[in-house]
Amino acid sequence: MRKTLNILLNSLRLTFQELKANKLRSALSLTGIAFGIFCIIGVLAAVNSLELNIQNEVKGLGDNTIYIDKWDYSGGPDQPFWKFRARPVMKFEEAGMLKERSQLLYDVSFLMQTAGTISHKDDAIQNAGVYGITESQMNIQPIKFDEGRYFSTSEFNAGSNVCLIGFANAESLFGSTSRAVGKPIEIKGKKVTIVGVIKKEGTNFIGWNYDNCIMLPYKFCKQIFKEENSNPILIANGKKEVTTAALSDELRGIMRQIRKLGPKDEDNFSLNSVEAFSKAITGFFSVLNIVGAIIGGISLIVGLFGIANIMFVTVKERTPVVGLKKAIGAKKGSILFEFLLEAIILCFMGGAFGLFFVWIGTVISSRLLNFPIFISVPMLIITVLVCLAVGIIAGIFPASKAAKLDPVVAIRS
Repeated sequence: MRKTLNILLNSLRLTFQELKANKLRSALSLTGIAFGIFCIIGVLAAVNSLELNIQNEVKGLGDNTIYIDKWDYSGGPDQPFWKFRARPVMKFEEAGMLKERSQLLYDVSFLMQTAGTISHKDDAIQNAGVYGITESQMNIQPIKFDEGRYFSTSEFNAGSNVCLIGFANAESLFGSTSRAVGKPIEIKGKKVTIVGVIKKEGTNFIGWNYDNCIMLPYKFCKQIFKEENSNPILIANGKKEVTTAALSDELRGIMRQIRKLGPKDEDNFSLNSVEAFSKAITGFFSVLNIVGAIIGGISLIVGLFGIANIMFVTVKERTPVVGLKKAIGAKKGSILFEFLLEAIILCFMGGAFGLFFVWIGTVISSRLLNFPIFISVPMLIITVLVCLAVGIIAGIFPASKAAKLDPVVAIRS
């Protein structure tokens, strides 16, 4: 153990002496390793952070939830655009029929989604997201509030002129969310009173843009917007013990009954599963990870040759020293371990620089993109293993050459 520690300390000392004596050569070689680690870990950090952020947003769409729409969110199997466009839109009555006939549903909601201009006095917001919702929306996708409350049952039933407003819209119109509740805003000539401000969600890549929306009771929303032009959808949520596949099969059968489709008729609706969407995202990001790994791998190969070059030059420069060590009894294994350890140390130094630059990149990117990018523990383990592997591969041949030197020939050289 003590002998191994002495070899380790000696290798560290010789490595730093080598770096100091040959600054440019060492810097270029370490740059190759650093850039390779930067590419691999940087891509993994960015892709994994983005995937986690999107998957969290997908979870916000509802567990065991299926969106019934005229459009297929995945594009559909060889279906032309005009076929989707020609399909009938979802209808409010269909939500009630589904709930009545289904044995697997927990709840189902009907949602209108469009855009409009909202204003308060002289301030106006163009193209704000407008959602017309039913009471069951809260059961499927719980809404968190910064201020105020959800609509009451009587407000839903009466189609009252009340609304929920997104955090960003509330700040734009009133300066702060605390001043928004109870205030009137205008949309398409109709005045509505704000009863709640939706909690801030931040940057969204998918799903509902809650920060920049207003929500209206369905019966009031259809008074000012044409239901058929608002891309209405049904959101069906299954019971806890029900699988998504079973729920999808049942909903398909019921929807075909509701729309009186014959056995040979194609579906004129699409069942878009949140679970399937999540799997598709995972597959997409897996491809990105592979591409990033290939790019980083190419950079690492360049760095590997750089480290190997340093080690071959180091062996040549220290040949007399190796000869003396062998002459006084140093074994081949000790010489091999010494040079191999030196190569590994060089790779770890390059990897440390690469990680440092990745960390700087994550800090800058997190602030610019407004969502956290992080370096996880598995990424750190990957870095250690990659540096170790590259160090062994780059150092094994120079170290073997040094270990096989004849002591007499080495001393004379």
